[in-house]
Amino acid sequence: MTNEPPLKGRIALVAGATRGAGRGIAVQLGAAGATVYCTGRTTRAQRSQLNRAETIEETAELVTAAGGEGIAVAVDHMVPSQVAALAERIGADHAGRLDILVNDIWGGEKLIVFDEPFWRQSLSGGLQMFRNAIETHLITSWHVAPLLIASGRGLVFEVTDGQDAGYRGSFYYDLAKATVIRLALGQAEDLRPHGGTAVSITPGFLRSEEMLDHFGVTEATWRDAAAQDPHFLLAESPAYVGRAVAALAADPDVVRWSGQALSSWQMMHVYGFADVDGSRPDWGRYYAEVAAGRKPDAAAFR
Repeated sequence: MTNEPPLKGRIALVAGATRGAGRGIAVQLGAAGATVYCTGRTTRAQRSQLNRAETIEETAELVTAAGGEGIAVAVDHMVPSQVAALAERIGADHAGRLDILVNDIWGGEKLIVFDEPFWRQSLSGGLQMFRNAIETHLITSWHVAPLLIASGRGLVFEVTDGQDAGYRGSFYYDLAKATVIRLALGQAEDLRPHGGTAVSITPGFLRSEEMLDHFGVTEATWRDAAAQDPHFLLAESPAYVGRAVAALAADPDVVRWSGQALSSWQMMHVYGFADVDGSRPDWGRYYAEVAAGRKPDAAAFR
């Protein structure tokens, strides 16, 4: 007798599924059997301001190929009316319920400034980053909360960078990503009486499409980027954080994590999954060694 995939019958929305962690999470939820609504601004007919080639249709096709059902819906999560229409569609399609929300909307890559104090950075750029990273998440959660409550076990993932242990090196970026962690904490408190759970989740050094392009490498040659940044030898694919999310979503006792700031490497130790190459990168342990002034062998942390 064949076991059913652990998330078969579960309905998920990955807001910001076009590329990177969002795409990796959507595909791994699909691999676990879920129906996944994949939203974003870049479609085959139109690109967002980031002007990248990845599309939500591609992500939805990858979800379906992995074993789930991928549904691409073009949504600008900064526009409440578009998110309201999305929530209405999901509710109509699935008897008014949504089981999993992944808030991965970002789009602030070109706004990050390092090595400059906040008063020398663009205030409008900093505020735009905050709107991209926070306002979009709030709009999305507000509109789909009734669907999560109707599920009776609604689960929210707020995708961020770091577990809030230290400064991220850029004022507005740090403020945005730290606030995402607080978004998870607050949602956890308000969802708890309704059987819901919310957590934040961070990848380590993410081997996203944009990061590969930044180093001039491909997924097949990514290790060559170590010549430019030796820490990239600890890079993890987007599937790694995706497997963390899928494992948490399949955990019948996921509520024990509610309100916490989690990481891909931490969940790897709990659930035992591996990255696409079979390794288990532990970015947190590696980074602690680097921060302490040591020069660890990256291979020992995979």
